[in-house]
Amino acid sequence: MPKLYIGNKNYSSWSMRPWVLLRQAGIDFEEVRVRFDSFDAGSEFKRAIGAVNPTGKVPVLVDGDLVVWDTLAIAEYVAETWPDKQLWPADRKARARARSICAEMHSGFTALRSHCPMNIEAHLPDTGALIWRDKSGVRADVQRLVDMWSALLQEHGGPMLFGQFTVADAYFAPVCMRLATYALPLPAHIAAYVDRVRALPGVKAWMDDALAEKDFLDFEEPYRLSAGG
Repeated sequence: MPKLYIGNKNYSSWSMRPWVLLRQAGIDFEEVRVRFDSFDAGSEFKRAIGAVNPTGKVPVLVDGDLVVWDTLAIAEYVAETWPDKQLWPADRKARARARSICAEMHSGFTALRSHCPMNIEAHLPDTGALIWRDKSGVRADVQRLVDMWSALLQEHGGPMLFGQFTVADAYFAPVCMRLATYALPLPAHIAAYVDRVRALPGVKAWMDDALAEKDFLDFEEPYRLSAGG
């Protein structure tokens, strides 16, 4: 059984992607959670993950003697290892488009990721309103999401971006968390997609675990001095 090394579920958006992919697809795996204490070279987190992954980051998938790091590489390995799960669209052109938007997420949306870090436990609509007012990059990133998701949902008929659940939906699940936490303004049909993603059993299981952590980490909290906000 493969092992998936992850960080804190409340904060670790990159860990969330392969975890949700595996869970939603019904693939058995062992979760190894390595708590964030800091990201300094001498931290417990860095020592524990550095023993598995030379980059010292999560997530990491270990399958026998194979170690796969980087979320996109993990997604590709999972899709190839369990082809019956159909984790990429069957159509070649749709598959290429799904890979394109995952790669865009992998390297882009930097304003949204920077100013709206994932924090599932928090509810920060007032902060979100200020970010929306002051950060044009966030507004541009959200508009790109709206345009992208609208086109895909219209083309494939929903309920997910390519009809059924794929890697693409797992990849954008942490974005749905951000949009909800900061209550960023969305058209009704996009808000409905966010709600559908959040209701997926694999996503719901991650969220429930995140809420149960009760682990407030000040270096992951640019907007709060304590939990409960």
